[in-house]
Amino acid sequence: MLLPEPTMRDSGLYLASEFYKTCDILSLCEFVETKYFKVLSSRDYRWANELTLKTAFLTLLYNDTLFIMDSERVAGRGYADLNMIIRSEMRQYKIFDMLIEFRFVPLKEAKISSEQAKNLTVDQLKSIPQMQIAMSEAKAQVTKYGDALEKKYKDLRLRKYVVVSLGFERVWGEEV
Repeated sequence: MLLPEPTMRDSGLYLASEFYKTCDILSLCEFVETKYFKVLSSRDYRWANELTLKTAFLTLLYNDTLFIMDSERVAGRGYADLNMIIRSEMRQYKIFDMLIEFRFVPLKEAKISSEQAKNLTVDQLKSIPQMQIAMSEAKAQVTKYGDALEKKYKDLRLRKYVVVSLGFERVWGEEV
C-alpha cells in the first residue's frame, strides 16, 4: 500500500531477493531512503521510531518460504530486532541466515533539519555524533545477539547487519 506503483514494488522485491543472495544491505538502505521514506510526511514524525524503520525493511524482506521470520526474538538476555533463519528444508540453497539490528535517530536529536539531512554526503552522515553512537550501540547488540544465536543453532550461516536511520531522510547500513 505504501508503494502503489507496481514497478516500484517490484524493484523492492527484486532488491530483497538479491539481498538474500548477495548480502548487499546498501541497495536496500538506498531503496528505503529514496522510495519508502518519500511516501511519509512530516506529520508521520510524531510516531516515528526504530519500529518505523524495522517495518519498512520487514515489508521488503518478509519471505516465510525461505526463512523463519522472527521479530524481537529472545537472543541471550535481549531481543534481536529481526532474525531471518533459513528453514531446514531450504538449507541446500546458497542463502544466508540474517540478523539485523535497527536504530532511529530523530532529526531533533541530531540537531539537523530535514533539508540539511538530505544534502549530507555519506561521510558527513557517518560523522554525526548521534549516528556514530547509534551505530556503535547497534553493532554491540547485533554481535551479542549473533553469538547467542550461533550457540543455539549450530549450523547457521549467519550474516549480521546494522541499519541506522536519520529521521526519514537518510539510512546508513553496514555488515558487522
